[in-house]
Amino acid sequence: MASSCRSWRPGRGRCLRTCGTVLVLFMDLLSQCVNGYMSSPHVGQESPYPRDAQQGPVFTSPVVPASASVSPADEESYTSMCPSGGLCNRLPADCIHCDYQHNCTYKKPASFSCKPKKGVHCVGESGQQQTSFLLSVICQFCWQLDPSLYRCSNSTNCMTVSCPRKRYNATCDVLEHVHCLGKRTFQKRLFCNWTGGYKWSTALALSITLGGFGADRFYLGQWREGLGKLFSFGGLGIWTLIDVLLIGVGYVGPADGSLYI
Repeated sequence: MASSCRSWRPGRGRCLRTCGTVLVLFMDLLSQCVNGYMSSPHVGQESPYPRDAQQGPVFTSPVVPASASVSPADEESYTSMCPSGGLCNRLPADCIHCDYQHNCTYKKPASFSCKPKKGVHCVGESGQQQTSFLLSVICQFCWQLDPSLYRCSNSTNCMTVSCPRKRYNATCDVLEHVHCLGKRTFQKRLFCNWTGGYKWSTALALSITLGGFGADRFYLGQWREGLGKLFSFGGLGIWTLIDVLLIGVGYVGPADGSLYI
């Protein structure tokens, strides 16, 4: 009994020493991981975004590069279209910086503080050169302007003769001397309104006189329908009458999808 106890105690001691060593190594490794994480750059620093941006969107004035950061090439591009020595409030929008505020009343006049860009010289009503001035603008965003105050790209890839009438994404640019809030280049959904030069009166006249030979369909660029009418003698007159009605109401149009003149 005594010999068995003596042989068991040394084994138990070695087991305890081994477990203690493993525990010490594990605690040392854990402390190194914690210290490394706490000393990392992303701990204890604020977010790179301002707190206002985290709480919700804030309307600010358009971001304009400082005059010192404008490259000579960019300066030459806008100074070439900016009249020198003219009235400050008559300068094109690309020639000035304005501190637009979006808390004005829609469609009401509002005054904003502006200054000419680097290299642009202008004068006030008294004839003295000014570095800052007040500009009176109707409070509205650029995309809210009257269509006559901006130009939009045209698309010839959409069908104008369709129900419902199709639209396309147009890129619009505000005219130079028009001042407005927001971006001066914007996107709009416009109706397809291009024309290939086909006249409605000509198509209708051909349909009434030579529709039995497919002349109206040939004129509109619809060759297969024109050949069908030609070899069927206008569908024995029935197809001819139907085309007169369809072209008369504008349901049948040019094959390229454009509008009549």
